Amino acid sequence: MSTKIFVNLPVKNLEKSKAFYGALGYSFDPRFTNEQGACMVISEDIYAMLLVESFFKTFTPKAIADATKSTEVLLCLSCESRAEVDGQVAKAVAAGGSTPTEAKDHGFMYQHGFQDLDGHMWELAYMDMSAFPQA
Repeated sequence: MSTKIFVNLPVKNLEKSKAFYGALGYSFDPRFTNEQGACMVISEDIYAMLLVESFFKTFTPKAIADATKSTEVLLCLSCESRAEVDGQVAKAVAAGGSTPTEAKDHGFMYQHGFQDLDGHMWELAYMDMSAFPQA
């Protein structure tokens, strides 16, 4: 059995967050979605649990970081092409997100990202291993 990852993210407004990520093409597993949180399906083995802040606080004694002011984590997803990277970023911006940095082309890797409604940073990367520098 492969290892699955469940990234837990605090959100201020669950319905707005679901609409934002729905606009990017993600779905939600209704078995693990209610008024306290939503299980966003990224892939067969990757999920993001969008948890309202009051519920998120029940999992940790620490304060919730304000992701609009500090970086708590950088989440990175792979893409199949440069066009997919650019397309996902464009969808995120159209849905209310922002792009805090410009796209970067490293030759073998192209990356860009977006900030969601709560300030969480998502990086998207396309890697062309045939262009990877040989040692």
